[in-house]
Order: sequence, then C-alpha cells, then structure tokens
Amino acid sequence: MALEILKCQIKQRLSSAVQVRILSFFGHVSRRNDVSIERLVVQGKVEGTRARGRSPMRWTDQVKATIEAPLHECARKATVREEWRSIVKRATKPR
Repeated sequence: MALEILKCQIKQRLSSAVQVRILSFFGHVSRRNDVSIERLVVQGKVEGTRARGRSPMRWTDQVKATIEAPLHECARKATVREEWRSIVKRATKPR
C-alpha cells in the first residue's frame, strides 16, 4: 500500500530534475558578461595544468550530450532566455 502511494506521488525522476538544474544554470551563466569568473570557468578558459589520468565527465559534456549540440551553439542559444527555456523543456521531457 505504501509503495503504491509513493509511486503515485513521483512526478519527475531525480536525474531529470538534476539535468534541468544543470541546463538552467548553464543558461544563467551564459547570459553573464564576458569577464564573469563563472562564465570563464564553464567555458574552460582557466589557465593551469590538467590532472593526470582519464578525463572526468565535465559539466559541459553533460550540457552538450543533453542538448545534442556543440558547446558554442548551446552558449549562443542560451543568450535568449525564452528560447533556452523551451530547449531545456524539450531536452528533459520524459520519453
């Protein structure tokens, strides 16, 4: 009985909620000015050396995989807030 109640209350998968948050934050950061430290970090323009070993799954890799477009195109689309919202909704809707 309790399991049935829990199943009825679940409206969105946790992974979908996380993807929506990641994409929304990416849009927020992409609309900031060019000298924003957050934008520089997201776009990977930070100086320094890489860690050894296999490259970890980067935050931007998740954005590219979800939207299925290159990062520069995602950043360009994110500058228009309404367009980005519709892209995020389409990319994260349940299948």
